[in-house]
Amino acid sequence: MNDTTFRGRVSIVAWTTRYLDWMRVRRYSERTVDTNRRHLEAFYAWCDTRGIAEAEEVTKPILERYQRHLFHYRKKGGRPLSYSSQAGKLVALRGFFRWLARQNVLLSNPASELELPRPEKRLPKHVLTASEVERVLATADVTDPLGLRDRAIMETFYSTGMRRSELAGLSLFDVDAERGTVMIRRGKGDKDRVVPIGERALLWIDKYTSDVRPELVVGGGEPTLFLTRLGEPMTADTLSYRLKRYVDAAETGKTGACHLFRHSMATLMLEGGADVRFVQEMLGHSKLETTQIYTHVSIKKLQAVHAATHPAAKLRPSTRALDVRDARVEDGVSPLTAASAEELLLSLAAEAAEEDTRLR
Repeated sequence: MNDTTFRGRVSIVAWTTRYLDWMRVRRYSERTVDTNRRHLEAFYAWCDTRGIAEAEEVTKPILERYQRHLFHYRKKGGRPLSYSSQAGKLVALRGFFRWLARQNVLLSNPASELELPRPEKRLPKHVLTASEVERVLATADVTDPLGLRDRAIMETFYSTGMRRSELAGLSLFDVDAERGTVMIRRGKGDKDRVVPIGERALLWIDKYTSDVRPELVVGGGEPTLFLTRLGEPMTADTLSYRLKRYVDAAETGKTGACHLFRHSMATLMLEGGADVRFVQEMLGHSKLETTQIYTHVSIKKLQAVHAATHPAAKLRPSTRALDVRDARVEDGVSPLTAASAEELLLSLAAEAAEEDTRLR
């Protein structure tokens, strides 16, 4: 469909371009803008086959037809779209048509009453145990420079639970070995946060920056921490491709890549006794529906909980025991129920499904 004007009115394509520009001006992340672009392109490609060219022609029944199309759509291999994939495409449409109504392009918003499919209440199946994580880590050939780099990457993922886009954006100066922390800049929602990182992960990062990175960097001016063999910053998709190979090689019977480490870290810390709010803070989740009180925790307290509940936080077991039940976010806050932890894991499952969709 070309970006043209029909009968004096602007096509859906042109309004999409303006909408994405508006999102950039409002400082939405480029990843969010690109995701919306792909979802909206899929919608107007569907519209084009039905002779719908202008935003004014889109009605609620048409949007409901598109929703049914998403429900019945089958990918290669005959698999349906996941709940999160369907919901993501519809959320993009709701945002687009809400913007059109606010810009007075439309007299009313046809997507205002569009109901999203009910979420799948399924906890993640493919979460690694502590021993399985060790098997995956051991598959990296640390005698090879790129294998050593990949071991440092996996250790960082496992220790911090950060997203793949967040790890890809790390710079040399974001890792504070003395304080045992990592600064994650412009995470989801364009928010910064500081999270603990374990001694073992720091050791592998140090070995990588000392022995491997100087041979990869070109010209000495690249601040990004993890580099490709060509000296370029690694992309999120490259990280997933590399790590999937190690997960498959470990033959644990489980699948995944970067997000598998995020899932596993959260699950293992919760099993170790960490309050869900501390895990939430590490993951960068701003809120949970079951969490009525949300307070940012101090990095010192978060480090204490991380050290006490993460299987690989220390090079050797700590002789100083910490009762994680006493590591409270705020005095007087009642403990959260098991439902809060389940809600956190469900949100992680939705993240993983979204990441899998982008990789296909």
